[in-house]
Amino acid sequence: MTKNSLISVNRRVDIVSAAIEVFAEIGYYRATTAKVAERAQISQPYVFRFFSTKEALLQEALEVSWTRILEAFRAVIETVAPEQLEKELVEAYIHIMKSYQNETLLQMQAQTIKEDKIAEVMQKGFRDVQQVVLEAFKRAGFEKPHERTMIFLARGMLCNISMALSLPELMLMDE
Repeated sequence: MTKNSLISVNRRVDIVSAAIEVFAEIGYYRATTAKVAERAQISQPYVFRFFSTKEALLQEALEVSWTRILEAFRAVIETVAPEQLEKELVEAYIHIMKSYQNETLLQMQAQTIKEDKIAEVMQKGFRDVQQVVLEAFKRAGFEKPHERTMIFLARGMLCNISMALSLPELMLMDE
């Protein structure tokens, strides 16, 4: 990779990272590419060099967040024993939520955005995660793997709400 192409890749990552922060903080509709550019410490025209629209930038930001979850889950699935699978998937998701809180908030907001391309990215992300978890639960020999997957995903959504509203008591478990 040439020095210029490496700089371009890094700038693209910087722009997406800035967009995730801005969108999570003030919402997609209030955010502007100018605010993203300011956060990334670049010019607004430079944002448009990589992304033709704000919607395209949001799509990529969401894809980054879904990819992070999928990669973390696949790493767990490949390395843990079946009896530890669900516990370790939960731990991986908690780590993502703590380390990448803005991505979680961004996904939560994107669930309400009605633009077709954004809805498609969100649908694909949920479907991909559901499929990865379901297949892992089946291979691990879980009883009722579809139901266990649904409960696992519902628990993740409750984790998101708990984090977003600063209500950790929603996640208290019986000892």
